[in-house]
Amino acid sequence: MFDEQRATRRGLAFGAAGLLALAGCSTGDAAAEDQVHVDEDAGVEALQVEVLETFDHDATSFTQGLQLAEHPEHGTVLYESAGQYGASDVRIVDPGTGDVLASQDLPAEQFAEGLTLTDTDLWQITWQEHTAHRRDPVTLDVLDSVQYEGEGWGICYDGEQLVMSDGSATLTFRDPKTFEATGTVDVTLEGEPVFQINELECTGGQVWANLWQTDQIVRIDPATGEVGAVVDATGLLPAEEAGGADVLNGIAAAEEDGTFYLTGKLWPKLYLVEFTPAA
Repeated sequence: MFDEQRATRRGLAFGAAGLLALAGCSTGDAAAEDQVHVDEDAGVEALQVEVLETFDHDATSFTQGLQLAEHPEHGTVLYESAGQYGASDVRIVDPGTGDVLASQDLPAEQFAEGLTLTDTDLWQITWQEHTAHRRDPVTLDVLDSVQYEGEGWGICYDGEQLVMSDGSATLTFRDPKTFEATGTVDVTLEGEPVFQINELECTGGQVWANLWQTDQIVRIDPATGEVGAVVDATGLLPAEEAGGADVLNGIAAAEEDGTFYLTGKLWPKLYLVEFTPAA
């Protein structure tokens, strides 16, 4: 069914100067005061979400990382990292049904965060345990574990280097083989720092990032750190389905250029969307 659907498809938590620094925890849609409004003369694209298709998603998954890929046994799948202490895992998911096809638990004392696939490996990071696991993308087995400084939030691979967030306004570049840091870039919008950068997706030479505690996604130029677009996904999960759900988190480039899979922490739905100019 998923293959048939795919074949028929066509196709901010910020600093000063009116930008908000966020703290605390919320569920469902982020509060209106936490959202960033892009001025028409800011030179930044204001985008909205157009839903193309809706799929079931495991509502017990505290989604921290999401990536679409081909698996030799299961075909087109989503790799997903689910967080929380005592419940963290890495899983392979059927995007059409939400079924978990395979999974491996993390130690109870580790809180899973983002994950990404390189040409040969699956990297999964942890929140405050300073540990990244290099996994076999077929079996999910841990091949190696390395240590890093600071917190781990999101991670993606641009074809040459890993890009990692830690909740600050800085992205760190890492070697995809050793995980050693190779450089950083500060993320800004019109010269102001952008904080709370969370789950990441590298595609088309850009980095798309969820902003924790908001219903917004930003597009970042990794060469300069400049934000070129802000996506408002407010209301993506309908209110009648948001009971028990946490914030928007989880972005994966889909099969067609310009389309993405979006979900959230403890969300019962996964959405195939495209980003269009805001009305």
